[in-house]
Order: sequence, then C-alpha cells, then structure tokens
Amino acid sequence: MSITTPRFKTLFTDIGGVLLNNGWDRRKRAAAVEKFGLDAAEVDERHHLTFDTYEEGKLSLDEYLDRLVFYEKRNFTPQEFKDFMFKSSAAYPEMIDLYKSLKAKYGFHIAVVSNEGRELNDYRIKTFGLHTFVDFFISSSFVHLRKPDIDIFKLAIDIAQVNPDDVLYVDDRELFVQVAEKAGLHGLLHRNYEDTKDKLAEYGWE
Repeated sequence: MSITTPRFKTLFTDIGGVLLNNGWDRRKRAAAVEKFGLDAAEVDERHHLTFDTYEEGKLSLDEYLDRLVFYEKRNFTPQEFKDFMFKSSAAYPEMIDLYKSLKAKYGFHIAVVSNEGRELNDYRIKTFGLHTFVDFFISSSFVHLRKPDIDIFKLAIDIAQVNPDDVLYVDDRELFVQVAEKAGLHGLLHRNYEDTKDKLAEYGWE
C-alpha cells in the first residue's frame, strides 16, 4: 500500500542497466570483435587489464583503444571504432520518463552515481538528455573512484549534502546496492520498469 508522504528526499541512480543500456559491456565488445575482425580472447584479456583505469578517468578513450585494439596496424580507424562504441548506446525511455515525471511532481533531487569512462559518459549524457533532469553526476571518470569502492557513495553524499537515510539508491547490480547500503543509503535493486515503478510508489513516489 502506498504512503502519502514520500519516504525519501533524494534519488541516487545508476545509468547503465537503469536509464540506458550498458556503455561498453561484454555483448558490445563481442559485436565489435565480429564487425572489425578482432581476436576475441586478446580483446577480452586486454580489456580486463586496462578498462578499470579508463573508467577511473586515468586514461583517455584514445589511450584505452590504443591498448585494446590499436597496438598494431588495423584496416579501420580509431574514429570508426569510437563511432561504433557510441552508436551502441540506447535509452530506456520508460525509466527516463518515470524519473522526469516523479521529479516534476515531488521536486526531489536526482544524482547519478555510475562507472563510466569520460568520453562515453559525456556522449551518453548529452545524446539522451540526462543533464535535463539529473542535478549532478558522480561519475567514476570525474571523481577517480569507481563502484564498488564505498568512497564513491560517501563522496556523493558529501556533494549532495544530504542525510544518507533520506536517500534511495537504484542500481541493477546487487553488489553495488549492498555497498550503497553500507554507506547508509537505502537500496533498490532494479529488475525492470514495472517493478521499480511499483517500489517507488510504495515509498510515496507515484
């Protein structure tokens, strides 16, 4: 049964898996391997050795791709590969519309806490208009911390200047929800639009 007064004053949320598809996940890398004729095992190993450094903002996208793909001569350009990466992103419009409508109705603040490399993050924020309703972005590449490091949640709390007990955090990965709860936030594991919509309504955001 829904409550009339919203339980929380601030919403923290992930991007990939909640508002948009993942920025550069296993499926997208597999598609890139097929399209560009790369060695799958080599790409996988190089990705896992260096991607965290890119997401923490310590490498540019060009530097990451130099390590991943362009360590030898290719018959395609870095720009062609980057275009493929960017165009692989897609929105979940129902979730975006849900956040927008609830924020307009209740006036709460929204902060993104996400692991994303800078160039992909910038592209996704602008392309899908996330900056039009998100108040601030605690992105791993901006703050040089990445989930599941609990310090990224503590930093988000400090920047938002909120009581952790007044914050709901939404993520599609259970581990990240659990770490957020260790930081004092309340967690909501996102499975799909309808489930999250119903849970938000139970907290008074309907």
